[in-house]
Amino acid sequence: MLRRTSFVTNDLARFYYLTRTLDLKSTVLLERPRLRILEVNSKKEYVKVIPETFDDFWHLYNIIYKGDQVYARTTREVKTDEKYARSSRGERVPVFLGVNVQEVSWDKFLGRLRVHGTIVEATDVAPAGAHHTLNITLNTPLTIVKKEWPKHHLDRLKRAGASSEKTIIILSIDDEGYAIATTAQYGIEEKVEERIKLPGKLEAEKRSAALNEYFRKVLNSLRQIWTPARNPFVVIGVGFVKNDFAKFLENEAGDMAPSVVDVKSVNSGGVAGIYEAFRSGILLKTMKQMRIAEETEVVEEFLRRLGKDETKVAYGFDVVKKATSLGAVEKLILADSLLRDSDDQQRLQLEELMKEVEDKKGAIIVVSTEHEAGKKLTALHGVAALLRFSLLQDYS
Repeated sequence: MLRRTSFVTNDLARFYYLTRTLDLKSTVLLERPRLRILEVNSKKEYVKVIPETFDDFWHLYNIIYKGDQVYARTTREVKTDEKYARSSRGERVPVFLGVNVQEVSWDKFLGRLRVHGTIVEATDVAPAGAHHTLNITLNTPLTIVKKEWPKHHLDRLKRAGASSEKTIIILSIDDEGYAIATTAQYGIEEKVEERIKLPGKLEAEKRSAALNEYFRKVLNSLRQIWTPARNPFVVIGVGFVKNDFAKFLENEAGDMAPSVVDVKSVNSGGVAGIYEAFRSGILLKTMKQMRIAEETEVVEEFLRRLGKDETKVAYGFDVVKKATSLGAVEKLILADSLLRDSDDQQRLQLEELMKEVEDKKGAIIVVSTEHEAGKKLTALHGVAALLRFSLLQDYS
């Protein structure tokens, strides 16, 4: 059993980042960046992770609390001990340290997580109890130790470390051809690729007719892939053809147009443009936008019901707790800042509320306060709920 006061992780150096590309006909295996979970111990006392994207810092910022312990490789300044040595800033030496967390900050501009606290165990260069700040950067292994791991923290880790997001359809289109692919757990699966030749720009009338026929052909191919699950899709490409096709969709396929989550430029056409979108991070940004859209949708639904004076809503901790006790909560909506900034007693109450909602088959949605929907939720004390049935409530 792991003791919180004596923790050693020499095995962290054994882990390394591996990326493979295998040619299997039209399928290419890509290791997509995500929070890499190295280990969760059997009693859930600690987890070892490697952040691989800046989004991972956001997850860790909302998981690491005051009173936790965090271990990572770092550097610490060591000054000379010689009696007649000239005063200097000393030399920074590498060392593996654990700190009892006092404060966590997320530097979005420098792309790092700063974990400040007191050193857990003495080393040759650092006395126990001394203050130290761990600067966690991308691909830095770290270990997080808690007295107890709440389920919503483990769920958040699981989501952050999931090997696949919701399937996205990618259309790469320009005036020389198009390609359609879908994201999958193993990378990208190519569905269609076709090259075409349009009349030149000097033949404006012929080009316009040919472009319209071309767009209809692309639309038919896209619809066959989209129809079964109605997945969201991204339109990418070189030049303005992608934008023209997006407008064509709005006019000719109103049922499909809402599924377009982004229109982006790339430097390459066809399948090469799709791989470029992966490498450049365009698709990762799209997935993030989809998560924001889902969070925004649930907050806006709450506000819509509230604005219509419907009684199938609740907000404020006490009212939501009462609704939970009656089994009325269908979706519990929490601001992430509320979980992060609460003291131990408040956090325990929130975690007990979350457990009761889950036990009664309710869903929990933690909303980021980094976007507008989260700020609106904060104005409602950070706790709200969509209810299964109406309750008589007094919000005065």
